[in-house]
Amino acid sequence: MKFSTLVAPLICVSGLALAAPATTPLFWPDKQGPTLNGMVPESEAAKLPLEWNEAEHKGIAWKTPLENEGHSTPVIGGDMIWFTAATTDGTKMYLYGIDRNNGKIIHHKLMFENPSPEPLGNPTNNYAAPSCVLEADALYVHFGTYGTARVNPATGEVVWQRRDIKCRHFRGPGSSPVLFENLLILSFDGIEDDQFTVALDKVTGKDVWRNKRSTADYGDLDKDGKPTRDGDMRKAFCTPSFIQVGGKTQMLSCASRAAFGYDPLTGKELWTLHHTGYNAAIRPLSQGGIAYINSGKELIALKVDATTQGDVTSRSLWIRDRNNASFSSAVLVNDHIIQANAACVGYCVDLKDGKHTWSERLFTGAGKMFASAIATKERVYFFSENGEGTVLATDPAKFTVLARNKLDSGMTSSPVAADGALYLRTKTDLYKIVK
Repeated sequence: MKFSTLVAPLICVSGLALAAPATTPLFWPDKQGPTLNGMVPESEAAKLPLEWNEAEHKGIAWKTPLENEGHSTPVIGGDMIWFTAATTDGTKMYLYGIDRNNGKIIHHKLMFENPSPEPLGNPTNNYAAPSCVLEADALYVHFGTYGTARVNPATGEVVWQRRDIKCRHFRGPGSSPVLFENLLILSFDGIEDDQFTVALDKVTGKDVWRNKRSTADYGDLDKDGKPTRDGDMRKAFCTPSFIQVGGKTQMLSCASRAAFGYDPLTGKELWTLHHTGYNAAIRPLSQGGIAYINSGKELIALKVDATTQGDVTSRSLWIRDRNNASFSSAVLVNDHIIQANAACVGYCVDLKDGKHTWSERLFTGAGKMFASAIATKERVYFFSENGEGTVLATDPAKFTVLARNKLDSGMTSSPVAADGALYLRTKTDLYKIVK
């Protein structure tokens, strides 16, 4: 495989007379793929690479250097890869559009400028953590309180933008937008009194509904009735998912101290599950009418049916109270959840009882893991912040490493797949990895 490093000019060229790129098929329209759960479509699975090595130029079709920083995971439709980036101080926020065929930068578009963004207050997050979400005719770009926009993916032009939906993130934005029918749904779980979800008309950008979290007690008040830790225990970073219940769709949304089921069309709260976690960041999973909710501390199994209404805290099927993921969203395959904690220890958890069938360290080097896993029926891919990529068999009976791989820079963005290739955004570059 020919190895090439592309140093493309970092400019927006959407105004030039170029042929419009293909925007379909929607290979990877959401941060966790077409089914919102990290599973690679079966039609793609057999084509994915197993091994690569930058030092040996093995498996790398192209590598494109990037400016600035971001945790946001790429989304891919047709010819284009999209993701966001921001300056370290958050004063400038950008949208990247890169040709997936050759790695050339087509758009490096300044989306928002902020004269005095609130300091992050931690070394982990950055100002471009939320990922985009994509349709054939629309790309939705989100930076939390700093702005949301609809962009035409054929031209890179902004259709509408909102900069008036505000909260104090304090630790920076994290939740990514989701689409449901004609709605773009955003989660804002900040400090102070800023915990709500809001749905926008995806065509116009106007509010359709807004619902404040009903959590009454965060358990964080000091003797004077003030939130401790500057309100940090009210923060959450979780992106919603969906579950089918009796022919209707419910939205699963996990926040600090409670998880919720909502009617996504109206924002009506259907049920509440109180928990002891906070700073929840893991997207809920579901299978067979059971939701698997990571609270930021516990992993909780909850049956969701017509009787799941009101306070359902006592109705959990099981609660796994330790050794759970805290940053990296898990995958559900072969009736097991395969997850990894921040220290890069992997666990294969049986859906029946929440107990793990194996636990092993995933990488040989030091560092943490922030990138979410992706999987096929046969393999699961994990990536560390120091550049290691470990591919495991999805066998629940034993821990089996299929390959260990290395790139020069580490990952906090999650891997994505399209047309038989992996696309990996590291801290410094975007890679296309092929067989």
